[in-house]
Amino acid sequence: MVDHCTFGWIFSAFLAFVIAFSFFLSPRKNRRGRGTNSTPRRDCLSSSATTNGECRSVDGDADVIIVGAGVAGSALAHTLGKDGRRVHVIERDLTEPDRIVGELLQPGGYLKLIELGLQDCVEEIDAQKVYGYALFKDGKSTRLSYPLENFQSDVSGRSFHNGRFIQRMREKAAFLPNVRLEQGTVTSLLEEKGTITGVQYKSKNGEQKTAYAPLTIVCDGCFSNLRRSLCNPMVDVPSCFVGLVLENCQLPYANLGHVVLGDPSPILFYPISSTEIRCLVDVPGQKVPSISNGEMEKYLKTVVAPQVPPQIHDAFIAAIEKGNIRTMPNRSMPAAPQPTPGALLMGDAFNMRHPLTGGGMTVALSDIVVLRNLLKPLKDLNDAPTLCKYLESFYTLRKPVASTINTLAGALYKVFCASSDQARKEMRQACFDYLSLGGIFSNGPVSLLSGLNPRPLSLVLHFFAVAIYGVGRLLLPFPSPKGIWIGARLVYSASGIIFPIIKAEGVRQMFFPATVPAYYRTPPVFNS
Repeated sequence: MVDHCTFGWIFSAFLAFVIAFSFFLSPRKNRRGRGTNSTPRRDCLSSSATTNGECRSVDGDADVIIVGAGVAGSALAHTLGKDGRRVHVIERDLTEPDRIVGELLQPGGYLKLIELGLQDCVEEIDAQKVYGYALFKDGKSTRLSYPLENFQSDVSGRSFHNGRFIQRMREKAAFLPNVRLEQGTVTSLLEEKGTITGVQYKSKNGEQKTAYAPLTIVCDGCFSNLRRSLCNPMVDVPSCFVGLVLENCQLPYANLGHVVLGDPSPILFYPISSTEIRCLVDVPGQKVPSISNGEMEKYLKTVVAPQVPPQIHDAFIAAIEKGNIRTMPNRSMPAAPQPTPGALLMGDAFNMRHPLTGGGMTVALSDIVVLRNLLKPLKDLNDAPTLCKYLESFYTLRKPVASTINTLAGALYKVFCASSDQARKEMRQACFDYLSLGGIFSNGPVSLLSGLNPRPLSLVLHFFAVAIYGVGRLLLPFPSPKGIWIGARLVYSASGIIFPIIKAEGVRQMFFPATVPAYYRTPPVFNS
């Protein structure tokens, strides 16, 4: 059989040409100054009151109510507060969160953090720099580095304790005099003639309260109880994570996230401090072995431990025996907004993807940059119907980053899971070998995963390049009826993986956003 590397270079020139062509076809970020890197007008439009040049609403105690102060809510509160908005944040619990996800920020997300002026929030929390991934399969490994050559030296991924990161952002938001953080539980949105006018909530001491603002942004996370009135949620739970913390050990490759293509599904390792390594064991389905009766410990020791790299095997066993085992369902939900005057959804309340690729925070921060650029020219938010119509462009402008990361997360998870189907096995092996080729074959997919290259067309091209690579391995040096049959099923399987995800994301918004009328919405000018 032809050597894998030799076959890879046979079609490398063709793939490079196609990807370059996709770059040419993709919509430019700065088209009409509306991309996330554009410089929006700083002057406030319309005639509402201003104080020291700050944007102010003429009615109510706040310009914006934000429900939830997680990653999205805290970052958004600081961003809008820094722009002069009066922001009222209502969070159910302001103590430090303790989660097993939301601990890896991709380089693309870190760049958005810089753009929002929040990069110091990863300082003083013992965050670790991450420069790529190490992939393990059947005793073999390959290193995949982020393509960071064209960025400043401090740009990389960051991994940390999620709660420490959130607390830093909350503190930074609360430091602004026009941002008010309050602990309370929002029970419902207030609606008047089809327009959301505020929220009803229960304060920390149990008192029922109401708060009003021209714009309410719901960021209450993956368990949101408010999203149903603002979108059409279709939540899927493909698997669950079992979380452990390994202490005082070293990963085989320093400063890299580690992904083991295990059976039945992937196992993740990455540092969350200078002395701790997070392990996330993916368990397909919605049920996990019971922790209380010892089934989980048995499963981890007998099924998972033999697949763990030997360098951290003992630490893995020690973490199991320590007993601090936690579980969390992995949710995915395509964005299906129902534009509602006076309200907007963001973060995991709005859009979720499988956390395998660690893209959730990158999408949330990218969305905040898009929303900030849309709101910055506006001083008056009180005309809810006009504002709602204008903000429909948000759903299109966010698509390049969000749809790339969402599609990649869903597709990679299905490819990385073990299967008894021969075509799926070949696809999984082809993916590992394709990435192992290096050069454009690893840099392209990793730049997509990291959020550095949010181009959906490039993602699709690489995905089917993996499928073609797998078919080529089956047909060379001489095709056989069995090889042809498995190859055909491999392509069919690949199509069955990616096309439903693309359909859920929206073909037109994903690949042809410039054809969507909302893409060209301009800031409204309100009458005096």
